[in-house]
Amino acid sequence: MKKLSIISGILLMALFISCSKSFLDQVPQGSTSDNVFYNEKGINALLTGTYAMAKGSALWTVSWGASIQNWTYGSVASDDAYKGSEKTDQIPVNEIESWTVTTTNGYPADKWRLNIGMGVNRANTVLNIITKTTDLSEATATELKAETRFLRGLFYFEAWLVFGDKIPLIPEDKVDVAATITNENPTDAVLNFIIADLKYAWENLPETQFQPGRPTKYAAMALAARAYLQELKYAEAKPLLDNIINSGKYSLMTNFFDNYRIEKNNNAESIFEIQSCVNDINESLNGEMGIGLNWPHGSDIGMCCGFHQPSQNLANAFKVDANGLPLFDTFNNVDLANDQGIASEADFVPATDLLDPRIDWTMGRRGIPYLDWGIMRGRDWIRYQPYGGPYLPCEKPFFYKSQRNSLSTTTGWQTGINANNYRYIRYSHVLLWRAEIAAYEGDYSKVLDYVNQIRNRAGNEVVMGKVKITKLPPSVYPWGAPGDVDFTQPAANYKIGAYTSFASKDAAMSAVQWELRLEFATEGMRFFDLRRWDKATVGRVDMAAVLNAFARGDERIRDVMGGATFTEKAKYMPIPQTQIDLQPGVLKQNSGY
Repeated sequence: MKKLSIISGILLMALFISCSKSFLDQVPQGSTSDNVFYNEKGINALLTGTYAMAKGSALWTVSWGASIQNWTYGSVASDDAYKGSEKTDQIPVNEIESWTVTTTNGYPADKWRLNIGMGVNRANTVLNIITKTTDLSEATATELKAETRFLRGLFYFEAWLVFGDKIPLIPEDKVDVAATITNENPTDAVLNFIIADLKYAWENLPETQFQPGRPTKYAAMALAARAYLQELKYAEAKPLLDNIINSGKYSLMTNFFDNYRIEKNNNAESIFEIQSCVNDINESLNGEMGIGLNWPHGSDIGMCCGFHQPSQNLANAFKVDANGLPLFDTFNNVDLANDQGIASEADFVPATDLLDPRIDWTMGRRGIPYLDWGIMRGRDWIRYQPYGGPYLPCEKPFFYKSQRNSLSTTTGWQTGINANNYRYIRYSHVLLWRAEIAAYEGDYSKVLDYVNQIRNRAGNEVVMGKVKITKLPPSVYPWGAPGDVDFTQPAANYKIGAYTSFASKDAAMSAVQWELRLEFATEGMRFFDLRRWDKATVGRVDMAAVLNAFARGDERIRDVMGGATFTEKAKYMPIPQTQIDLQPGVLKQNSGY
């Protein structure tokens, strides 16, 4: 069926929520009266406008700092990825990468504005209009409220990930006094607010939806479980995850990369998916604009703008031993062979190490086929290798060359925008989150079951095409001369094995943590996972030690971090100074800023 449409004429007429700095207490120009929408059709139009905020970009602005994919806060701020591009482009991201964010940085300001100033505000408006509408059946009103509260819970969850507990909790009956609501909250108040919204959602949403993109009861359960996991509340998350698994509604796709192919949007593994489409409106604003910078920038492909390049540390993490299992303690001792500083025309032999096959579905490496675009030619395909490193911008949200201009945008300057949905929560998340709980409990058989399901799937499909040439000048594009690529052979030396046992809870937890990193690499989760595991009693990960070791190891590849040091305050972004200035004496800054 047709996916949920984000743009609507009614929405554009309404403009019912301001994106301006005065959203808390002023009616925006161009607003229409609420009573225009006091019917099911009107409410659905406004609800569609609320869904539009979920991806983190508004109709009239590109908000790279607000993207729900969290490529800055969850990926670039971690050991998964570099900012990429060049030092002088999108300078605010330099601060995020080096953990030196200032209170005036525009990226966190975007995240706050899109999630609280617009997303929460829109959800509250819809909830109030539902309450005032008298011709809705009780069942219809309840389901509309459930969808809306799911979205409000999502917006608050996204804000909570980035800013922590210092966010104002504004229920729909307090909109008129929103400007007086403090962001200083009791312990667990934000989590409890989010869970209350999601509990209402899972109690009142259907098991399946008539349109892709609308949440189900299981989407609400999965998001609630993820929220609980941020505080390591395993007992609370466990029954929610078990309900999803036992429902029989979801299954793993046969191939890992099926979760990133446009033709596999809204598949059997997807639990909640952010919808995208292109070429239905100028600039393809229904695409994911928030990652519009993150496409290959160099010659041959030539898009914009070369941001979000996978790190050497991440590449090293895909190395495996003779049994196809991770090198937990030694993975970063020696770097996987890379072509940093080597011209495309010069000789370079790709690594012959044993590798988890997911590496070449996650990053572009020199001498390896890059989807159907051709042999990745190394430095010529990187915008500025001395700054961004040797790996091509993250592969997962991209599209195939054969899909260009049909499933990618034909208008605007961000020409990588495409119709690939973002699988915000999928069944593999649920299995690995449940495996994490099992590791905590010492239920090793369940850890083996769920982790090995993911690992076995990872071996079902590998990148094919053994490149036989070591010099890759422009004339090689796309596939060199006949015989230069043997498509009957795997592109690299791939191997992946299953676990057979665990010696301890810590060992089981390490296996789960490693799997979460590799399965969802560059998907904006790594930083938040490191932060929650820093509080763990089983399988604790010292976040500062991991990231500071990453920064020092990164100096082998590029001179960017400049002695940057991760400290406790960098676990959360600062509250935007513009918001504090709007509510002096009401909003307080995060610790350390």
